[in-house]
Parts: sequence; structure tokens; C-alpha cells
Amino acid sequence: MNIEVKTSNRPIPYKTAINALEKRVIDVRNGVKKELIWVLEHPITYTGGVRYKEEEILDKKISIIKTNRGGKLTLHNRGQKIIYFVINLNNRKKDIRLFVNKIEKSIIEFLNIYGVKGNVDRKNIGIWVEGKKISAIGIRVKKWIAYHGCSININNDLNLYNKIIPCGLNNKNVTSLLELGIKKPLKINFNLKKIFLKNLSKTWIQFFCEFFIKFSLIGKFFIIFYKFNFMCMQHHTNFFIIVVFIYIIFLITYNRVASIV
Repeated sequence: MNIEVKTSNRPIPYKTAINALEKRVIDVRNGVKKELIWVLEHPITYTGGVRYKEEEILDKKISIIKTNRGGKLTLHNRGQKIIYFVINLNNRKKDIRLFVNKIEKSIIEFLNIYGVKGNVDRKNIGIWVEGKKISAIGIRVKKWIAYHGCSININNDLNLYNKIIPCGLNNKNVTSLLELGIKKPLKINFNLKKIFLKNLSKTWIQFFCEFFIKFSLIGKFFIIFYKFNFMCMQHHTNFFIIVVFIYIIFLITYNRVASIV
């Protein structure tokens, strides 16, 4: 599996989570760590995306954490599930709209488990139920590595939304599973991890292509080695030179494969 899936049972401070995501983006780009899906909750936190405006802060006493994600103001608090991810689109189709569609699909599938029908509004990003927003999505892409994520209101205190204009919308147009009558939804973390892993994993076609490329490189290595070894036998070249040559070719091949996978 190329994606690490993890859950945090205790609330994680927002800045701690974002710092971890930023570091994982670098590690994924350098090929030293797997991609990531991370399910967690935050303590009460108000964050502002790159498009929020000061007049959207209704309670001037609250502090806003400015972020580099898309979108406007939003709230994170206990009872709201956050699904963060670090996904390398270099290994997939480089299509941000398609990637957002997969996030939307995952949220809708999750809600369906509990008998809730979620909908997409192309004018306002997120997932909606009966005209109210239940899930927010905020994504940033850096060198075709997508990160940040989405939030889903489960049983959090919706009154805290009254201190802002969330996502530039009427703060009364926010809902949760609890408000919709789902008081004790079961296996929340399990279902979130299962659905997002299914929808964000590479397809079998992508795996086949990577497999083909990898073994094509290895095949080229053996062809080069065979030709060079034959040449050395004809000219009685020192065996040490052959070993050094093989080692260099191996490093080149390994680094190219690692950058692909």
C-alpha cells in the first residue's frame, strides 16, 4: 500500500497538524515517505483560507489562524471529523477538478452509510444536505502534491459558527449528522478511512503502468550490463572497473524507479 492511513484519538492542535502535513509533502515529493490519509479532530479553532475577508469575522474577540489553503473562514471543533491527506498527483492524473470530485464522492459515500443524502453545489464547494452545508473542503497543491483536506460535521456545537460567516455563507446554513437526527453514528473513523483509502488509492491501471516502467528500466540495465561485460571479455578489462560500472548503473536505475513510485 502506497498510502499510510492513521487516526488520532485525542484532539490535535491545528498548527501541529499543518506542520506535520507540510513536512510530509516534502517527504512524499522526495520519495522517502508514503502518501497520507489522517483522520482527527481539532480543539476549537477558526481558520481563514486565502480568500477570506475581515468583515466575515463577526466576533472580533476570536483569533483567526491564516492558512494557505483555498476557501474562506471555517470552524474546527470537537465532534467534527477532519480528513487530511497528502496525495501525489504526479503519480495520477494531474487534474485538480478530478481530485476534488473524488473527495466529494468520498464524503457523499460516507453520509450514505447513515442514510443521509449529500449533494454537490458547483457554485459553492463542499457537500450539502437539504440546503445546508455539512462538509467543507480546502485543498492546496504544491508541485502536484495535494494536501490539506475536508471536514465533516458529526455532533459538534454548531452555535460556534455564529461568530463568523463560514465559507462566505449565511452561518445558519450549516448542519451536522446530529442535527439531522443521527445521534449515535457507528464506526465513524473506520468508515472514513475505508472510503477515502478506496477512492484516493491508485487504480490497477496506474499500478500496471508503474510495474511496466520499473521492469523496463531493470531490463535495460541487464541489456547494458550484458553488452558491457562482453566488451570487457574481449579486451580483458579489469574486473574492478566492471563492478564500479554495475554499481553506477544500479544507482541510476534505483533513483529513477524511486522517483516514479
